[in-house]
Amino acid sequence: MRIDIITVVPDLLKSPFEASILKRAIEKNLVEIHLHNLRDYTTLSYKQIDDYQYGGGAGMVMMIEPIDKCISKLKSERSYDEVIYLTPDGDVLNQSMANSLSLKGNLIMLCGHYKGVDQRVRDLFVTREISIGDYVLSGGELAAAVLCDSIIRLIPGVLGNETSALTDAFQDDLLSPPIYTRPSNYKGHMVPEVLLSGHQKKIDNWRDDKALQRTKDRRPDLLEE
Repeated sequence: MRIDIITVVPDLLKSPFEASILKRAIEKNLVEIHLHNLRDYTTLSYKQIDDYQYGGGAGMVMMIEPIDKCISKLKSERSYDEVIYLTPDGDVLNQSMANSLSLKGNLIMLCGHYKGVDQRVRDLFVTREISIGDYVLSGGELAAAVLCDSIIRLIPGVLGNETSALTDAFQDDLLSPPIYTRPSNYKGHMVPEVLLSGHQKKIDNWRDDKALQRTKDRRPDLLEE
């Protein structure tokens, strides 16, 4: 998989890909991450990529021309499955969406900034709009890092135990059940006996029941969906 990220502040995006699972995925050639500084695609003085919005109002807007130049250059070199715009008013990221995107080959991610992008960018170039939650960040860079992490960890070979991703929360529209590790007795607080029984069927049933109950208590909306 190749992911091209268009951003105004590329330095903000470097560290997430220089450690842990994402770094290993890159080193194993399972994914390529390419950062593109949008300011390299403007011909205006002071590397300007934003301007005042028509009709008045507070906040600057990212202009269409440098975005068009960057996306057009990338598309001239290869085909892309999606051009994703990270924006608070996009579809809220969920596990099903991450699963689907992990099967793609090439993705472009456009990080919003200021008040957002000229609407014509969304109309002409963007194929998918994604939000990581109902709140506003200073820019789309951190959202892009979250989206990349949720996708890349699902690529076969990235995780040490590939079945781990299949048992994550939300894979079956349920939250995860309680989990425990050693010691089995910590200051009188015991691990549930069923988990120590070695009876896998009983363990699986216990986990299913606890996952369902936790979902009912904390996220009943998932069951409604």
